[in-house]
Amino acid sequence: MGSIQLQLQAAQRAKKSINALALNERQAILIGISESLLENIDNIITENKKDLDRMDPADSKYDRLLLTKERIIGLSNSVLDVANLPDPTGVTLTSKILPNGLQIEKKSVALGVVGVIYEARPNVTIDVAALCIQSGNVCLLRGGSDAIYTNTCLVDLIQAVLAGQGIDVHLVQLLPTDRELVYDLLTATQYVDIIIPRGSQSLIDFVRENAKVPVIETGAGVCHTYVDKTADLDKAVAIVVNAKTSRPSVCNALDTVLVDREIADAFIQKLASPLIPFQVEVFASEELYGSFEQLRYPYLVKAQEEDFGREFLDFKCSIKTVVGLAEALEHIEKYSSKHSECIVSTDEQSINTFLQAVDAAAVYANASTRFTDGGEFGLGAEIGISTQKLHARGPFALEKLVTEKWYIRGDGQIR
Repeated sequence: MGSIQLQLQAAQRAKKSINALALNERQAILIGISESLLENIDNIITENKKDLDRMDPADSKYDRLLLTKERIIGLSNSVLDVANLPDPTGVTLTSKILPNGLQIEKKSVALGVVGVIYEARPNVTIDVAALCIQSGNVCLLRGGSDAIYTNTCLVDLIQAVLAGQGIDVHLVQLLPTDRELVYDLLTATQYVDIIIPRGSQSLIDFVRENAKVPVIETGAGVCHTYVDKTADLDKAVAIVVNAKTSRPSVCNALDTVLVDREIADAFIQKLASPLIPFQVEVFASEELYGSFEQLRYPYLVKAQEEDFGREFLDFKCSIKTVVGLAEALEHIEKYSSKHSECIVSTDEQSINTFLQAVDAAAVYANASTRFTDGGEFGLGAEIGISTQKLHARGPFALEKLVTEKWYIRGDGQIR
């Protein structure tokens, strides 16, 4: 398996090490990591700048790659949040005695060795390490080459904390970025228990198509906000602007606005001006292009078919009118990636219909889709947002980094 063979073997051995750690010992590791992040802010920023200097600031990945002092402090705090979460392992899920006297229990146990493949998101390095340690898992991190200096720095800090506490440093390992070695990870069924891809749809598709190790997807986000004819337009504008502009490079950011034809002109009159300071490029459908043009909106493009169902990851969004809730639901069903979808409405029947009918991991009424996040949902950090339906859906956080194990005690029973 080339140069990762030794790392895979070390990960397997590290399972015994982490299985022997009590919760308070795992928490001590996370506290140490949190403190180390704060103590090494300047060094992290220096290494991060080496990565940033190799990337065009106009690239949509730039913001995801960027680590500022504030973001590092946020990462440190999120590690402490994870440390304060209850242990997801060892929870008794089922307990019963059969008529034949067998005592049966089902408990939660760690997954084992977790491989995570991701792109230019160094925050994932910290989030995954913290979640895996707290849940008793070993992690193999394969970040993108765009973030190699930052990721190396962060993993070095983590391993220094582990070594300082006399714990196997191979609990957390950074794998090489060589593309050919990805196949070795994806097919390492003898060593790796689960693979989790986090990033673009092309990355997720690549992992799904080539993996022999079981895969849990964290999906790309094509997120819609539907503005119903009964919507409070001021609230709708605030929700749309926040969902699009607060951090456009992340998966829970807004991509498409659907607006009921009856209130489209009034809504656009209110929406256009707040978007201008952010230079949001609006891909307007034919019936709305003229409305934006009359307002002299400076960043206007005629929408094409491919602009719907597109994850922009930038200060860009598409917008079109629909005739009522039914047409909005049809559009979302056709173009959604099943991540996060929103309705803005004051009609309870329409809200309830939307929430029940839309097939997505998170459905919203009158709130920004930007809340789809493990931290915002009170789950601590997250590995990603799962859009599939097996094992985990929505924020893939600590509570889902476990599987089940049956314990049976008998007294000589035979079948």
